[in-house]
Amino acid sequence: MSGGSETMDEEGTFSVSDADESSTFSDDDGIVVDPPVINVDRRYDNGADCQVLEPEQVVVEMNIIMEDVAAIVRLPPTVCRLLLYHYKWNKESLLEKFYESPDPDAFFADANIVSPFKLPHLSGNGRDVLDTCSICCNRAILTGLLCGHHFCYPCWDAYLSTKIMEEGRAYVACPELNCPIVVNDEKTLALIKSDTVKKRYRHLIINSFVECNQLLRWCPGADCGRVVKVAHSEARPVKCKCGTEFCFACVREWHEPVNCRLLQLWLKKCRDDSETSNWISANTKECPRCRATIEKDGGCNHVTCKNAACKMEFCWVCLGPWEPHGNSWYSCNRFDDSLAKKARDVQEKSRAALQRYLHYYNRFMNHQHSLKLENKLYATVKKKMEVMQQTNMSWVEVQFLQKAVDILSQCRRTLMYTYAFAFYLQKDNQSMIFEDNQRDLEHATEQLSEFLERDLENENLVSLKQKVQDKSRYVEQRRDALLKHCAEGVEHDFWKFSE
Repeated sequence: MSGGSETMDEEGTFSVSDADESSTFSDDDGIVVDPPVINVDRRYDNGADCQVLEPEQVVVEMNIIMEDVAAIVRLPPTVCRLLLYHYKWNKESLLEKFYESPDPDAFFADANIVSPFKLPHLSGNGRDVLDTCSICCNRAILTGLLCGHHFCYPCWDAYLSTKIMEEGRAYVACPELNCPIVVNDEKTLALIKSDTVKKRYRHLIINSFVECNQLLRWCPGADCGRVVKVAHSEARPVKCKCGTEFCFACVREWHEPVNCRLLQLWLKKCRDDSETSNWISANTKECPRCRATIEKDGGCNHVTCKNAACKMEFCWVCLGPWEPHGNSWYSCNRFDDSLAKKARDVQEKSRAALQRYLHYYNRFMNHQHSLKLENKLYATVKKKMEVMQQTNMSWVEVQFLQKAVDILSQCRRTLMYTYAFAFYLQKDNQSMIFEDNQRDLEHATEQLSEFLERDLENENLVSLKQKVQDKSRYVEQRRDALLKHCAEGVEHDFWKFSE
């Protein structure tokens, strides 16, 4: 393809000239967790079963599948691409339906394509004609599809550009009302004038292929545009050439030890208004009669429901009727009756649930905040490494500082996700072991953080290196112990979660 404007070579294969300006896809659940950063755990090796592909290499894989289908069904490449898109790029499913369908016309109609077997009988369709455009009502040269609907070139350009740029459509239907026939990529690119729209269109076609393929994922790194390919689709850490490490299953940053499903629940809980109801339950009470929500705004325990249809007077402490209280205006010393006790039990459970959530949420956010602050250590460490090299230490010898900050970052990230893991974890002997490992790792991580933040300026170089290396090794050991225990729990199925 030449000049960045063609997408078809002589054999009809699809090609791409430019990567899109951004191949990063939004994550609706990503409000709490920041996008993956480059300075993360560097120990992971993708292995032989994982490849990082450029957009051009993805196009090659698309064309291989398209050519295989075209060779079998003996149909034009443009038709094969539309069929593959309809069947979500599943070659086996497409071929199965193709050969099992008793009615070929119905098979193509289901994919919103004019049957190629009808083409000899569709004289004139798709050719340019001089007529009045039904969109702008101007008399001009009209061009159309095999469905027989014609429109002027400016209207085609405006229509396709809107669908591509504003709606993100890779495959666009005919502008005619109730006509489902899809415009193929050759026709689309011939009708679009803007190079920006063409670039976006190419990216959308590639994206449709990537999103339908369980073995492919876009790298979520900012302005990366590469695709990671694996041999088996599973939750695992993968690393792009840009340095971004992420979970292949959910495309968030690698979140060991919590699994993707629980992490999604946790992020939703942190993001939406679900905890607002907990706050209401913890800080308000319901009228015992009409169940209206009441917030106490004074010190008196004698409360009157504001509901005009109720107006019940009751005790804020025990939720019982106020009349039997006699003159005990400000202290409730009545024995609990069953109804009042039940109401208080519900209230206490709501308060306990809120306190439990805040315990894990605050620690989750604290480690996330510390992680952001410690990312600034890279600049400080770089300066310290330069100073150390001026005191007869080689570049290799001072790398322990860079490695220590890497270890610190990965431990902060692991600790952050242990609190999401622990929030849903049911209490038992194994959970106690997990909490012990969590506590040990947290304590060691804080010590390493103190060494790197405080001792960079105060310690002599020999002492500093020894302290940092010893603590870094210990922190790694504690992290490995925690993650090993979590992995054993998954393998032997002894973790029990409450969702």
